[in-house]
Amino acid sequence: MTNLANQTGNNRIIGQLNGSNNGPTLVFFGGIHGNEPSGEMAIHEVFLRIEEEEIPINGSIYGIRGNIEALLAGNRFMDCDLNRLWTDEKIEIIKGKAKNELLNEDKELLSIHQVLSDILKTESGPYYFIDFHTTSSKTLPFITINDALINRKFSKLFPVPIVLGIEEYLEGPLLSYINEQGYLSVGFESGQHTARESVDNSIAFMWLALVYSDALKRLDVKGFEEYYLQLQNSAMKNGSFYEIIYRHPIGSKDQFSMLPGFKSFDIVNKGKVLAEHNKRAVLALQKSSIFMPLYQSQGEDGFFLIRRIPKLALWLSAVLRKIRIPALLPILPGVSWADKKKGTLLVNERTARFLAKPLFHLLGYRNRQINKNEILMSSREATAKNKMYSGTWWY
Repeated sequence: MTNLANQTGNNRIIGQLNGSNNGPTLVFFGGIHGNEPSGEMAIHEVFLRIEEEEIPINGSIYGIRGNIEALLAGNRFMDCDLNRLWTDEKIEIIKGKAKNELLNEDKELLSIHQVLSDILKTESGPYYFIDFHTTSSKTLPFITINDALINRKFSKLFPVPIVLGIEEYLEGPLLSYINEQGYLSVGFESGQHTARESVDNSIAFMWLALVYSDALKRLDVKGFEEYYLQLQNSAMKNGSFYEIIYRHPIGSKDQFSMLPGFKSFDIVNKGKVLAEHNKRAVLALQKSSIFMPLYQSQGEDGFFLIRRIPKLALWLSAVLRKIRIPALLPILPGVSWADKKKGTLLVNERTARFLAKPLFHLLGYRNRQINKNEILMSSREATAKNKMYSGTWWY
């Protein structure tokens, strides 16, 4: 049992390993959704092998269980989705509740939040936060990230598809909360919930992440090349960037069912029937790729639609951000700072329509909150702790 596990007094900590040399701090999460145990299994297996083979470590490595009660029950969640609670406002509300008012996921959040606070207080950077997930449908393994350049650069090292813009459609994911603090955070979806391949893909991803972050030396990881090829083959050599263009939401009392057979990254043509929602057919709005179609009873997202991002657009957006073009946006009529320190803009709806969402995306802005006349746009670049990662080989 590790020191941190003793401090928390429960099974929150899967493992903790501290090296003798200064180095990065890696934090791996498994089971934030309780019906997704593959990540937890993978973390346990990798920790066990590092200890058995006495592989030298630089820095510190943590494995953290997510929703413990839901993992035991095999449910996505018990009372509410733990991966939709991570906003400053919701956290403050939960902290203000009396003990007898706390829902299961409130308690889980408070426990994880305390562990994260302890790690950030006691360990040094650069920090890497990686959250393992699986999907209810068959899928290629893929990465989801908030659109910050530090996330992009690190994610490009892995031979799997990378999906940007999840923060624009989901409120309160754990990794978005961490990314807002300025730290590198990556979500890895390894495959279908029950498939052994999902565990194996998470194991391969974890070994690569440990080497790419310089926590472990490549020569000390037996089979490193095989792990890379495993992910590359499982992803069918698809290493492209995508962005989310549509989310189909589901209400708590809605009746929703996907048509059978869809899997993530399948191309669908405009007008293709995808699902039935409250006894009405749901059609694809445009030619695109389907993403994370829902084949389980719990969940608020029926499916997403994504499209491939051209390499030129990725290059141009990186250049524009590096020369700080986004800082000039408040000069435009209808655009002002809502919070300059956090890089949040208040944009008049007419201006937003005129400039178009793709331009704001190019400059790193994603809209999160919309009222009748104004759109709040947030940029991950404003809070990103780039200096922390500037000394890494991949930066």
